[in-house]
Amino acid sequence: MDLIFNVDYRASFGEQLILNIMGDNPQSVGMTTQDGSRWTYRMDIDIPVGSHLEYFYSVNQNGSRHRTEWLVAPHRLEFDGVATKHITTYDEWIDMPEDAFLYSSAVTDCLTQRVLKDPPMHKYKRTVRLKVRAPQLRANEWLGVVGDDMILGQWTALKSKTMYEHTFNEWIVDIDAKKFTKQHVEFKFVALDKEDDVTPFWETGSNRSIDIPQLNDGEMVVYTLREAHFDIYPIKCAGTQIPVFSLRSAGSCGVGDFGDLKMMIDWIAQTKQRVLQILPINDTTITHTWTDSYPYSCISVFALHPQYVNLRELPPIQDPKKFAKFELKRMELNNSAQVDYEAVNNLKMAYLRATFEKDKKSMGGAAYQKFFRENKEWLCPYALYCYYRDTYGTANFDEWPDHNRFDENDRKQLENFHCALYQSVKFYYYVQYVLYKQMLDVHKYARSKGVILKGDIPIGVNRHGCDVWMEPKYFNLNGQAGAPPDAFSVNGQNWGFPTYNWEEMLKDNCSWWERRFRHMSKFFDAYRIDHVLGFFRIWEIPSNSVHGLLGQFSPALGMTREEVESYGLHWQEDYFLRPYIADWTIDKIFGEDAWKVKDWFLNHTSGDRYEMKPEYDTQRKVEAYFADNEVMIANSGFHRKPSDIRDGLYSLISNVLFLRDHRDENKFHPRISAQLDFLYQTLSDSDKNVFNRLYNDYYYQRNNQFWYKEAMKKLPRLVQSTRMLVCAEDLGMVPECVAWVMNELRILTLEMQTMPKDSNVQFGHLSRNPYRSVCTFSSHDTPTLRQWWDEDYNRTQAYYNTMLHRSGDAPHPLPGWLAKDIISRQLTCPSMLCILTLQDWLAMDERMRLKDASAERINIPSNPKHYWRYRMHINIEGLLAESKFNDEIVELIRNSGRK
Repeated sequence: MDLIFNVDYRASFGEQLILNIMGDNPQSVGMTTQDGSRWTYRMDIDIPVGSHLEYFYSVNQNGSRHRTEWLVAPHRLEFDGVATKHITTYDEWIDMPEDAFLYSSAVTDCLTQRVLKDPPMHKYKRTVRLKVRAPQLRANEWLGVVGDDMILGQWTALKSKTMYEHTFNEWIVDIDAKKFTKQHVEFKFVALDKEDDVTPFWETGSNRSIDIPQLNDGEMVVYTLREAHFDIYPIKCAGTQIPVFSLRSAGSCGVGDFGDLKMMIDWIAQTKQRVLQILPINDTTITHTWTDSYPYSCISVFALHPQYVNLRELPPIQDPKKFAKFELKRMELNNSAQVDYEAVNNLKMAYLRATFEKDKKSMGGAAYQKFFRENKEWLCPYALYCYYRDTYGTANFDEWPDHNRFDENDRKQLENFHCALYQSVKFYYYVQYVLYKQMLDVHKYARSKGVILKGDIPIGVNRHGCDVWMEPKYFNLNGQAGAPPDAFSVNGQNWGFPTYNWEEMLKDNCSWWERRFRHMSKFFDAYRIDHVLGFFRIWEIPSNSVHGLLGQFSPALGMTREEVESYGLHWQEDYFLRPYIADWTIDKIFGEDAWKVKDWFLNHTSGDRYEMKPEYDTQRKVEAYFADNEVMIANSGFHRKPSDIRDGLYSLISNVLFLRDHRDENKFHPRISAQLDFLYQTLSDSDKNVFNRLYNDYYYQRNNQFWYKEAMKKLPRLVQSTRMLVCAEDLGMVPECVAWVMNELRILTLEMQTMPKDSNVQFGHLSRNPYRSVCTFSSHDTPTLRQWWDEDYNRTQAYYNTMLHRSGDAPHPLPGWLAKDIISRQLTCPSMLCILTLQDWLAMDERMRLKDASAERINIPSNPKHYWRYRMHINIEGLLAESKFNDEIVELIRNSGRK
């Protein structure tokens, strides 16, 4: 087969276009040009009829790639003409389109669900092939081409030439070149509905045209045309967000499971919603205690949590007495208002071990062998990690004798059924196999119901988890990831996760992240990037700190002394960098306990100044001391509680104006929220003004271009690694460059009316939400709608008057009719997706919602040791039976235009 590739691209000096053939035998070849605009490459290739070739173009400059086409939907060329021996293609360079989300599996596999078809095998001796992308088409629509030539129907839409969707959103038609009666043909594309083929949609814009080439027998010319656009109502969907552990059914075991998830999909479909969003479902088992309930602290970004196994799909316990005992405990746990994490996991693991002994033979089957073969890269280390964790009684691999790091030499034994090491870990293989099968089935079920299953990708991993044990080069263990102070926490958040070693990750093009995203695409068609700001910069907190106030953005452009002084602030290193502890600050914090605090924890230096004693000079030292001596301190004559004394000492230690850069001791960062602390108060008014100007420049201007480049090193490759719909949590201290990247990569933003991104307004204006966004009122990290309503009466009153445009006093507690009004307004906003928590949906019905609104809260971000245990108070069977309530939701969704 003789192929000639042509593509139009206006190159700059030093640029060369590269043709990249994809598949089992990939190759990249340089193209040539005569005018710097039309690039060509000719190749002779042996490709059988009925096969296809996928390829993309990239640009090299100075010998290295610096630009590439959009990789989610590459060029595709079928070889289906038995008489064709020579093909010439004319392609257009493909940048990421504005409507890239329409190519996601969330749309193509869940919403439109059109069946891809290869065009019929043609036998034309001379062929003109037209290819065009038309992503706006809906489920029942197909594309045709109509024009001024007889073979194109002479502008009669119902006589248009039928096209075939050979790959997602790209349509193709082969036309016998000898049938054209004109050399210059004008045409347009039309969308026709299978159920109403009388009223076609015509593409917008002017007529298209091509010159029909003079072809010889055996020749084909392929024209790839610019995307077709139609005046079709855009996709808008409604959905629900709820963690899997919060689900409740009559048959579950004290915690939501993958069986419950299928039932929840039924409710989503019944109420005409199209999205079900959940929290991370990865294994978080570190201590086998309730502290493992934090779903964002996974030990493996690949392994699923055993607590989500649906025991109803496993072989039953044969012993009647044992089964009766199990069933009694299951019912007891299932009747609990909240998740009893330890009891649930102990019961489920015991059941899994019992079924494992009976179900071992399944591990010899073809399905298991396929699972093992496709997942062994992560599965083997994970199983061995779990074995060592349980054998040694700790997940801290630094304490494991001779096993501080995963040894790749163990792989052969871990893969060999006859080896002792395989036999030691095979139970963990079995558990993941069961979970994998069940979750694949959930995903398949969601698609069959037209429901988008949306997952969650945590920004961090547990520092004692399998990922760190297996590939430590990707992590910085001398710091802690967190978040700067925000509405959730005045002291910032310290998640305890290691930060990423991006320099190392970029060496292999972020393969760890690509593997992670591709694995997740087996289970989901959309995902939320947790704390997307972490791809720009992470809030890195020293390992000796407890609070987030002593953190700094990493990477970030620290300031030299000379730069600080250029603003007009005289540099005083000792004064700015050491905790400012004076008599008045001690009195302010500790009151009548001040003298005792000075004696116990401080050394006097000079005048009215003090410093922390060496044994208490970091927050971690203070934390450890109070943890070991809380009772003794409580009985030592302090008027305040030990925790208040401890927190006061934390604040003394963080009372600095600048922080030294973690990597360059000659650079400095203004301490976050320093204006709220004591040292700032000691500055003169002029120095305060200078510091404020320096502070604002540093946090909101200085790093914008730098952080933009950092994100663009990572995110483009990751968001194009799968066809999942990409959404991101972009709340908090958001630099301007985040919006640039989100827009450039077509990532859906998160819009919360109660946390507006415009600092000039108290509440977000729903009408201003961008279309490429997810609208919600609350999330797992915030108070629910009902809680928020009663938190601050003055704030609620302002919302009632200015956002709801109602006069008089706002009613408390929130009545159901008003909750319905608020939800209706959320649904009618321009956002592509409106996903509300189940608690907020239930707020509309005073009969159904939980009596105690405070019991609906899922997480409190300011508490790093929060117990994640919220459960639905009604089971899903009951929810499915609530026809009046469900009909209300259907009506709201229909009236909002979310179909």
